[in-house]
Amino acid sequence: MSRIRKRIISMFLLLAAAAGSALTLTACHGREGLKPFEIPEEFELSEQYEITFWAKNDTNKTQTAIYEKAIADFEKLYPNITVNLRLYTDYGKIYNDVITNIATNTTPNVCITYPDHIATYLTGLNQVVPLEGLFADETYGLGGSEVRFDSPTQEEIIPQFLEECSFGGHYYAVPYMRSTESCYVNKTYVEALGYTLPETLTWDFIWEVSEVAMAKDADGNFLINGQKVMIPFIYKSTDNMMIQMLKQKGAGYSTDSGELLLFNDTTKDLLYTVAEHAKSGAFSTFKISSYPANFLNAGQCIFAIDSTAGATWMGTNAPLSDISRDKIVEFETEVMEIPQFDPDNPQMISQGPSVCIFNKENPQEVLASWLFVQYLLTNEVQIAYSKTEGYVPVTLKAQESAEYQDYLLRCGEDNAAYYEVKIKAAKLLLDHISNTFVTPVFNGSSSLRDAAGQLIENTVKSVRRGQTIDDAYMEKLYSDTISLYRLDQLNSQTGSLSSGKAELGKLPKTSVILLSSLAGAWVLMILYVTWQMIKKKRNPQ
Repeated sequence: MSRIRKRIISMFLLLAAAAGSALTLTACHGREGLKPFEIPEEFELSEQYEITFWAKNDTNKTQTAIYEKAIADFEKLYPNITVNLRLYTDYGKIYNDVITNIATNTTPNVCITYPDHIATYLTGLNQVVPLEGLFADETYGLGGSEVRFDSPTQEEIIPQFLEECSFGGHYYAVPYMRSTESCYVNKTYVEALGYTLPETLTWDFIWEVSEVAMAKDADGNFLINGQKVMIPFIYKSTDNMMIQMLKQKGAGYSTDSGELLLFNDTTKDLLYTVAEHAKSGAFSTFKISSYPANFLNAGQCIFAIDSTAGATWMGTNAPLSDISRDKIVEFETEVMEIPQFDPDNPQMISQGPSVCIFNKENPQEVLASWLFVQYLLTNEVQIAYSKTEGYVPVTLKAQESAEYQDYLLRCGEDNAAYYEVKIKAAKLLLDHISNTFVTPVFNGSSSLRDAAGQLIENTVKSVRRGQTIDDAYMEKLYSDTISLYRLDQLNSQTGSLSSGKAELGKLPKTSVILLSSLAGAWVLMILYVTWQMIKKKRNPQ
């Protein structure tokens, strides 16, 4: 064997070994390397555990204080567990950080999130812990014998809320708080325009009143408020707007298997209606105009649709109003269901944060995380947090407690703890839990949700820019939105990325380099063999 040939073969073997080692290390320590979680027979109280808890909070210091108190109380019960709280301003930032950290196994232990986001987290094998085994564990499960606090049983969690956390054949989260959307109405202005609020709002009613409210005097002031500004109807979350309208119409959005049905003729008709009222100025969105509450409280909006969790920002006496006191006008606030196409069959979305647990190499650390998650479901935490906004507790134990029932009965007693609009918003959901629905969860469902809202946002923006809204516009809008959110990469049957390589995710950089080197070695070998064959033909022995 020639010296050159020996060197090439040696190089090939070295590269092959290095590539194999890199792939082995990737399998052991990369995002797919964790073993499935197994429940320990006993929680080691003699060991110290430090867990991280990522939660969302805006500017509500009361909510932050509740988190901090819950952690302090839990640590008294379990002195061997330290909980480190990290607060985020929105769920999108939590989502982005989790995705970034999955690749290096540096995810938090406990995370407040949404099922749509968890579906994406599951692309990292064994990253999120399935919880049904923990639910049922007699020792450390829900209501378990060795749990050091009054943990609710699985039967005491509201079934509809718990089912929202079930997808892909497993429970991957527990509900933390629940809300829905509400229409906060300036009843004073509605009646001043000559209308009486119906028992259930309809889309036709809202559109009609909104258009009438656009009338101005000779000086360009709106007749209804005497101001230069009036946007009668503002919607906070346009993704929810589109999803709920389609649900009420019985039209497609997506299937449980991930088939994308959003881009249909009903969606197009709804967008034409949106365009019509955006053109007159009667309708706008949060992303375009700002918070609905700010306009409502200033007498510049009549129908403000936002989460029931935003109730403390709504109304003349709102304790968390973002505008100065001198800008606020006096009016009567009514809290109503979102508008319906069929008042006899109301449909409203169920939403709100859930809590998931990330897998770790040490199962004892995971069990410590699970105990903390259970503590978030206790009456102490559930009732305290629900009092801060129009949320409702997720357990029957909390909802039916004497403390919570007393809270509801004191509606309107003051404009702080018992703020009327806030408690009415909570009661709205409590009275309509059976009318709520959730959207299917799959890898890519978060992108589809964003796309639903973007259709409305782009339509309103285009109207404001004077663009023509016709079938050609709609065709391009559909195409651009599909491309923007890469929905064309989703398999219509499974909701997963259509390319096998994409399903596994992007390979680590080191693996790419080494595999490329391995491919290069094969090329050198082939060139060498070819050169030897040519040489032999030219110089036969």
